[in-house]
Amino acid sequence: MGLPDLAGAAGSEEDLVGRSDSKQGDSGQGAGKQGGGERGAGEQVLSYPLSSRTALGPPQEWQRLRQRCPVARVTLPSGDEASLLTRFEDVKQVLSDPRFGRLLDADDAARISDTESGGVFNDDMAAAIPQTGEAHQRWRRMLTKWFTAKRMAALRPGIEAMAERLIDDMVKRGHPVDLKAGLGFPLPVWVICDLLGVPDADRNRFAHWSDTMLNLTRYQQQEVDAAQAEFVEYMAAHIAAKRAKPGDDLLSELTTAAGPGGYRMSDRELVATGQGLLIAGHETTANMIGKMVAMLLADRRLWERLLADRSLVRSTVEEALRLDANPGLGMPRYIAEEVEVAGTVLPRGTTVMCSMAAANRDETAFDAAEEMMLDRAPNPHLAFGVGPHSCLGQALARTELQAVLEVLLRRLPSLELAVPPEDLRRVEGLVIGGLSEVPVRW
Repeated sequence: MGLPDLAGAAGSEEDLVGRSDSKQGDSGQGAGKQGGGERGAGEQVLSYPLSSRTALGPPQEWQRLRQRCPVARVTLPSGDEASLLTRFEDVKQVLSDPRFGRLLDADDAARISDTESGGVFNDDMAAAIPQTGEAHQRWRRMLTKWFTAKRMAALRPGIEAMAERLIDDMVKRGHPVDLKAGLGFPLPVWVICDLLGVPDADRNRFAHWSDTMLNLTRYQQQEVDAAQAEFVEYMAAHIAAKRAKPGDDLLSELTTAAGPGGYRMSDRELVATGQGLLIAGHETTANMIGKMVAMLLADRRLWERLLADRSLVRSTVEEALRLDANPGLGMPRYIAEEVEVAGTVLPRGTTVMCSMAAANRDETAFDAAEEMMLDRAPNPHLAFGVGPHSCLGQALARTELQAVLEVLLRRLPSLELAVPPEDLRRVEGLVIGGLSEVPVRW
């Protein structure tokens, strides 16, 4: 969930306003490696991602940006500038508009992380998968049939059984225990490795590679390069083994399957697909398990309501996804032509950061947007994106989150946070947001 196709500091309100109610042309909000032209008087460039006072709460700036400056200038961890969108309709428009592409390796596109390569959105492997047009749709169709709701339902008993085993281990160790380390992190890597046909013994390596390749500011370039090189070498050998002796897993099928017109993925595309599945399907869900449980336990009335009515599990998962104030970076997009958004003309070469989390709290799109309503319906949140690059693995993420919540409610009904909610701490320095740990007792 959260990544394409697969999951700072600020000043006063006046500083945040910018000039969003006038068309700016080439001297306006658009920004890339070289910036976006001259800045207007009083316009502040915010450091991105924005900070917040608590681990579960949103940055204070979100509401003011939505109301007063829907296209804001921000500086990314790389030092390059981008334009930040925070309104629901604007984010939905951009993610659905084919003019906003994923060609983040363009010369004038903003780099994301503080490493020389720019991070997972800018690296060579990201460009190995077709990004636009029919080629992208052909690649996507090869994967879509593996992520149907029917297939995910078939995986659910195995996911629940693994959750049971992990909770057994937690109970044996005694409480308090870190729910993220004991359940949230190992479960999704087990699921993804099972999907890719990876042996149990290699799962810890996959978790390390996932963490490192999602770097913003935590790792040095040589560490990122080493992790990527190790992963590519491993996956190349793994794909060759699957081609020689196919199993009952996604990679085995992709090495032999032919799409429309006889299309077959190259080895480079297969490795890139494996990387995309790992970093999108592991880290995002692992962190979301911890955040979802923490949200529910931070207000005990929510947990008690779920215990009384298990039919709310599905809608609760959707509401947790919507209300997640800490999903990480958001979704970057790049335009090769001038485009107008929210009354602002974004010049060619602009990198746009779409904050789905800020958009999901837009009062014009959701009633009582800051409240957690377990029975909210409809709930058209943008946590998985929208349009041609929406998250392919969203059915898998939903299945994992629902399964974990069901098992926790059944096995540990007295579950509670072992620290005050305000003492929870965020993960820093990665593309994906999360909590550093989720201490619980029962």
